[in-house]
Amino acid sequence: MKIALLGYGKEGQASEEYFSKKFNAEFKVFDHFTDEEIRKEDLSEFDLVLRSPSVRPLPGASSMTRYFFDHCPCPIIGVTGTKGKGTTCCLTVAILKAVGASVHLVGNIGIPSISVLDELKPDDVVVYEMSSFQLWDLEKSPHIAVLVRVEQDHLDRHYSLEDYWNAKGHIAAYQSPEDYCVYYKFNENSERLAQLSPGTKIGYPVESDKITELVDSLGVPGDHNKENAKAALVAAACYYDMDVNDFVDKNFAKIKNAFENFRGLPHRVEFVRELRDVKYYDDNYSATYPSLDVAVKVFKDYPTILIAGGKDRGLDLTPNKKVIFESPNVKKAILIGETRGKLSEGEPEDKYEFADTLEQAVSRAQVLAEEFKKPAIVLMSPGAASFDMFKNFSERGELFHKYVEGLK
Repeated sequence: MKIALLGYGKEGQASEEYFSKKFNAEFKVFDHFTDEEIRKEDLSEFDLVLRSPSVRPLPGASSMTRYFFDHCPCPIIGVTGTKGKGTTCCLTVAILKAVGASVHLVGNIGIPSISVLDELKPDDVVVYEMSSFQLWDLEKSPHIAVLVRVEQDHLDRHYSLEDYWNAKGHIAAYQSPEDYCVYYKFNENSERLAQLSPGTKIGYPVESDKITELVDSLGVPGDHNKENAKAALVAAACYYDMDVNDFVDKNFAKIKNAFENFRGLPHRVEFVRELRDVKYYDDNYSATYPSLDVAVKVFKDYPTILIAGGKDRGLDLTPNKKVIFESPNVKKAILIGETRGKLSEGEPEDKYEFADTLEQAVSRAQVLAEEFKKPAIVLMSPGAASFDMFKNFSERGELFHKYVEGLK
């Protein structure tokens, strides 16, 4: 068996390991190529061509996600959106584990799905975090599709905004009437994409006294996390073909214990340290306006120094500017990266400063935050991608931790 791997990141490496063991396959790896270069390659000699998520779909090429969907023996709960999909996945896993399900978390969260494929049994359930790139050419939908807040993103890779919406819509479009689609009912994009599903459509957030008590017990801050928890409750209830209120009534104590012990994901409004009554938070997963908006609102009652900015992907930055310069709690913004000029354009000069490096930004944020009434907050929520200055958001977040931990 001859396989071409288009891209050699986590998914490419996991695919090589899987097919080597299972089929003793031969591989040719294509890495660091342009779209034009790969189109000129003759890929007809290969039995299977697997593209990495960020590689645009090609005629005759498949993806690890498509292969997984074709061979997975158990139900899949797929979660997509622009903000909150990773946390919603983790909360769904926490709920399902608490009530006794055998559950596997995979996908965009950093665990290649193919790495668990041979472990799966029909009675298991997979929770799959799905980016638009993984959905791009998918021709099957999960048994339970979850659409959290969906906003425009990744227009530097998708052909157009319509192409992006089409990709996201694949999570619901191929469902059957026996499937479920859970969507955020206060986001028109989520609601519109949910209408593609022929299955049972359930909007969230859902409300009841018991659900409120559950989400109030979460071990992470922010209304956005309560929102994610409500999505996860509905998704878990759908897995058991139950109404969410009946599911909560039956499993209340187990779910509450899981929520109380939930600590969230790295780089998602993550507490780093407190120094002289200033608390430092890492939200470096934030790559878009919705993430920035949510993070700033978490600290609406505290004077906040915000570190923001990053890769310029041609998105409309008007909403970002509004959050940065009109949020009452943001006392000053320290702007970094390619977008800093666009973010600061036309804004009062006393409301922002530029920093050339992240270390410089953290150091200056400390000085500014310690001037305000305590407790104060230093929040890094870029609202932009990282790869103008960093390898990825994880590196950006880890360096933020390093510089914050080094403050005296």
